Amino acid sequence: MYTTNLTHEPAVYLIQTGKMGPGRPTLGAWTVYGLGSENQDLPAYVVLDDPLGLPVNGVENWQAGFLPPIFQGTRFRSTGSPVLNLRPDVDRPAEARQIERDLLAKLDQIHRQQRPGQPNLAARIASYELAARMQLAATDALDLSGESLTTQQMYGVGREPTDSYARRCLIARRLVERGVRFVQLYINGQIWDNHTALATGLKSACDRTDQPIAALLADLKQRGLLDSTLVVWGGEFGRLPIAQLPADKDERQAGRDHNKNAFCTWFAGAGIKGGTTYGSTDEIGLASVENRVSVPDWHATILHLLGLDHNQLFIDLNGLNEKLTGVNEARVVKEILA
Repeated sequence: MYTTNLTHEPAVYLIQTGKMGPGRPTLGAWTVYGLGSENQDLPAYVVLDDPLGLPVNGVENWQAGFLPPIFQGTRFRSTGSPVLNLRPDVDRPAEARQIERDLLAKLDQIHRQQRPGQPNLAARIASYELAARMQLAATDALDLSGESLTTQQMYGVGREPTDSYARRCLIARRLVERGVRFVQLYINGQIWDNHTALATGLKSACDRTDQPIAALLADLKQRGLLDSTLVVWGGEFGRLPIAQLPADKDERQAGRDHNKNAFCTWFAGAGIKGGTTYGSTDEIGLASVENRVSVPDWHATILHLLGLDHNQLFIDLNGLNEKLTGVNEARVVKEILA
């Protein structure tokens, strides 16, 4: 693959939204806009971010942009209560809770009818209604106590440095089982941004993530879910094939700088031809030269694998058909399809 900016923030915006700036719908938002929800008791788009910190660009990575706000991602915590303030402070009989919800629904309907054309209001009301249904469903989805010890050990739950990422990979599988359309996992900060100390920094990043993601693929496959689940792994750009030395010129602490001209992502699962490598770089790995894939191509291919045509998935905004792939020429990379 190749991209068009070698700075983290605009490159992340591009890979997430198709444009190098804020305010656009993300890939997840477009997906649930096109496919809708399969489980009415859980959000269609769930985000499992790292308890240690937000990724580059923070919560903008799962925004709805100019799509109705109901399509933005919902953050779930991987430990403790999945969503803060999900449960009431005082437990009441089921009949009383139902009467209360029915009354709230009627009041919300009156309030909404008096204020037509307010998508934020509609989304807020819908989120409260979903929260009521989530009280049992979300807690169950994130409860790993029912998973066998063998499964938890396969992911790396309960030991460092894999525990946090392992929990979220296992939760992702449980959410997919329950019909959540789009699940997005993040690692904190920029752990792959190894400008210095590449040898130790890269190993540390891999130690945190390799076992959990391998376990996720194996688990999905053995449960018969991989054929209907697309797994996508990647970042916003690559690294140069030459060393970057720290200020003291200590070669033992060398790293590598950003490279927008060549990087790799991988797909697994639904509709993918396993074991396929597509494209190549020049002889030193500086730039992609053969079968180059752009970010719009990448987006078009993901949407195709999810059953969506990137040219038909749009919203009319001020007379322009706004799409994830924008006005760019984009193609589905059919060479990697089964």
